[in-house]
Amino acid sequence: MTGPPGAASSSQLRLLGRHDLGGHGDGMQVIRAGDVLYVGHLGTSGAGTSILDVADPARPALVTQWPAPAGTHTHKVQVAGGLLLVNHEKFPYRAAMTEPFSAGLAVYRLDDPLHPEQIGFWPSGGRGVHRVVWTGGRYAHMSAIPDRFSDRIWVVLDLSDPAAPAEVARWWWPGQRAGEQPTWRPGERFAAHHALLAGDRAYLGYGDAGLVILDVSEITRPRPAGQLRWDGGATHTCLPLPGRQLVVATDEQVSNGPHAPQRGMRVIDVSGPPRVAALCPPPDGGYDALPLRFGPHNLHENQPGSYQSERLIFATYFSAGVRVYDLADPARPREAAHWVPEPPPGQPVPQSNDLFVDHGGLVWVTDRVTGGVSVLEPEPALAALMAEARS
Repeated sequence: MTGPPGAASSSQLRLLGRHDLGGHGDGMQVIRAGDVLYVGHLGTSGAGTSILDVADPARPALVTQWPAPAGTHTHKVQVAGGLLLVNHEKFPYRAAMTEPFSAGLAVYRLDDPLHPEQIGFWPSGGRGVHRVVWTGGRYAHMSAIPDRFSDRIWVVLDLSDPAAPAEVARWWWPGQRAGEQPTWRPGERFAAHHALLAGDRAYLGYGDAGLVILDVSEITRPRPAGQLRWDGGATHTCLPLPGRQLVVATDEQVSNGPHAPQRGMRVIDVSGPPRVAALCPPPDGGYDALPLRFGPHNLHENQPGSYQSERLIFATYFSAGVRVYDLADPARPREAAHWVPEPPPGQPVPQSNDLFVDHGGLVWVTDRVTGGVSVLEPEPALAALMAEARS
């Protein structure tokens, strides 16, 4: 540690630009498509979705912003094939079900990418949709809590008619549906977060159940194909690296510090029965003693059209900012770069929340409290490594 606990620092990443999202700085999921940036908001500010012109990445310009429906947050965005998908989920989570809210998935057409037009909505029932994965094509899949379920399950929608999305499949852990006996221990939470697909396998983070692998050779008939549990819980993102038969999994930090339960990032070998091959080294900098969250959250997910690599892993780490890991030797991951910003005014520490690495290598990062969105530029050594490691 070279400074006080949690001090701002960087290695191989530098700040290129920043935007406060019009004073609604609670940024969540972020995606760049062409010269347009789409940002979902956590929900604490009341904002729902922000759209920025980033033709000049150093000077993002807010063009369109709309609020979330009452009692709802719309904190996730997916963009492909001329469509924008936005989730609708009850928020705050613990608010009474008697209060009004919207539950489902909104579909927007992007004839004008800066000014979407809503054309469809899928009502999920229950508490709504949490996370969406869609990179184009016929099927989108997501986690949702429909009617008669205790927590999030995996759902597949057919978007062949985007104005009328239709559910075609769902999968859940036995015990989640009303009338079923829970199969997990008291205090555990088995809940789908989201799955990333590689070929005919979906790699699904499932909370305390860890990694769940589904056979989606027939996507409308998903079947269990494997599982791996470990101590830690709250498994969030399971990123497949199919050319290397690896998966990188994050356990989301869901508790505030100081000294919250530790969460980690694992490299999992899926060449046979899944096994943990290594742990990514956690940041060293006194972060555990700080308030708010410290631990992993989101990964850059190698979406089509973005920067793609099966060697370099980009992660957000809340108060520890952005971390880049090099898996040249998957048994010995090493940190190749990092960026920890100064906390936004009035905020004790940064809370780097989500990130997206665009095709040109710029890293777009949100802060979940008030920090808005930042864009980072790789310095020469990291830029060279990224070029070498590009898939």
